[in-house]
Amino acid sequence: MSNRRKTGVRNAYRAEFLRSPEWFARRSRWFRKQVRLRRPLVCAACGRLAASRELELHHLDYSGVRFVKGGWRAFERHDDLVPLHPHCHDLLHRLIDRDHVLAFHRSRRAASGIALQRLRARLWAQEIAP
Repeated sequence: MSNRRKTGVRNAYRAEFLRSPEWFARRSRWFRKQVRLRRPLVCAACGRLAASRELELHHLDYSGVRFVKGGWRAFERHDDLVPLHPHCHDLLHRLIDRDHVLAFHRSRRAASGIALQRLRARLWAQEIAP
């Protein structure tokens, strides 16, 4: 098991699924539900309000992402997706990739949760610091 990002051809998820109509439809459903529930769109790392076009969704679990009958399917649970600014999303993955325990010895959900806590602490400490 590895939570590290795979590069290039080895990562069909990033190369294919995240560019598929299925993912864009799922992403749209996630944001529509947030609006319907009257939840503000906030980056889970830095805490800043944002528009849907300014946010990416981080998968806490890939179990809902499936390749079925020649096409990608998005069966993610609503709470398996976390909104992040692109920069914050990249920082989150860097934390996971650079920490051996998070990258190889934790579930994706646990690694993401721990890395997100660390990232929040760092970003919010920078916000408070003069």
